[in-house]
Amino acid sequence: MNADFLAVLEFWEREKGISRDVLVKAVEEALVSAAKKAVGPARELRCAIDTKNGDIKAYAKLVVSEKVISKHDQISVFDARRIKPDAQLGEEIEKEVTPAGFGRIASQYAKQALMQQIRRAEKDLIFTEFKDRVGDIISGVVRRFERSDVTVDLGKYEALLPNRERVPTEEYQIGERIRCYVKAVESGTHGPEIILSRADPQFVIKLFQLEVSEINDGTIEIKGVAREPGFRTKLAVYTRDPKVDPVGACVGLRGQRVKNIVRELNNEKVDIIKWDANPKTYIANALAPAQLKAFEVDEARRRVRIMVAEDQLSLAIGKRGQNARLTSKLTGWQIDIEPETIVTVGFEEKVACAVETLAAVPGLTAEQANVLVHAGFLSLDDLLQAELADLEQIEQIKEQAPAIVEAVKAEAARRASDGGAAPAAEKKDVA
Repeated sequence: MNADFLAVLEFWEREKGISRDVLVKAVEEALVSAAKKAVGPARELRCAIDTKNGDIKAYAKLVVSEKVISKHDQISVFDARRIKPDAQLGEEIEKEVTPAGFGRIASQYAKQALMQQIRRAEKDLIFTEFKDRVGDIISGVVRRFERSDVTVDLGKYEALLPNRERVPTEEYQIGERIRCYVKAVESGTHGPEIILSRADPQFVIKLFQLEVSEINDGTIEIKGVAREPGFRTKLAVYTRDPKVDPVGACVGLRGQRVKNIVRELNNEKVDIIKWDANPKTYIANALAPAQLKAFEVDEARRRVRIMVAEDQLSLAIGKRGQNARLTSKLTGWQIDIEPETIVTVGFEEKVACAVETLAAVPGLTAEQANVLVHAGFLSLDDLLQAELADLEQIEQIKEQAPAIVEAVKAEAARRASDGGAAPAAEKKDVA
């Protein structure tokens, strides 16, 4: 048992990095219970393990007395001086009380205590090592599935990739190596637990920090991120250095930097956007390449109403509203995107407008204007280009034709003297 026990101590010390002294102390404490059963109610009982040969011995503290009333608590002067030659009355002497056959009982307790201590020490090591690694990216191997949660082997330890932190479009295979973001070290029912994530937006930020040196050294700042894991991410970047293009630096030469990140994200679409202090410019950048027509900004409610052309509406909103939704998350503004409404004037409205315009000419009545418009004379310019004979051919106004011509010429002269201004309504065409 002694050789086996020492071998176990050496194995766990080497494999788990747990100090041999810690393990030995834990086993010694557990052996006291075993010794009490074998020895009886000895006073201040303790057990000791010789780390060289693995021998286990039990010791009790006894008081030196002239007359021994309780052998579990007292020792005679004669017996005490055999252990310690200068022992005096009332002094405490430690005496070995290891019972016969104690090794077999002790081995069972030692095994149980050892495993308990190893589990406890492992948990402490997990917390100690990973409490400062929250926010890092680590690599591990998929070991097993528990319902939809994934257990990932990190080498010495195991970590958990919960279903809520998985990317819905990803499937993992046992033995597959994956990279994850260390989201937290939580104290669960069974001790500290390393929680991993591949769905957290911080995972994307960390990938960019590792891939883009300008972000890592602070030249470029990440101002915001919005993500729908597995589908699309929007990342806003900014720099105070006018010589640096923040978007171009993140994309990299021939797109190599962003390609590496997209490959790690299993082809999730990544939009890199230039941040701007002006909300209109920032939102326009986030919705690109959609062309925006107009903005209505409600500062108090942090709401923006955007008008776009009909052919740009689907591009601005995105598939299932994804583009608008992510832009809203990224910028912090509620965004309403609506198609631009183009007012189309019908034929009858155009005719009525032309009649009204001609009727406004001094000397022309509404009835005359109506006849002229239906005859094809839609504006003052049309009448100026007409001959008297042309108007006389119109049955309803042939007798009034000379007066109409004079009234038209007089109005044209008046407008010329006023600088050529004409009513806006007169400029509309009738189809």
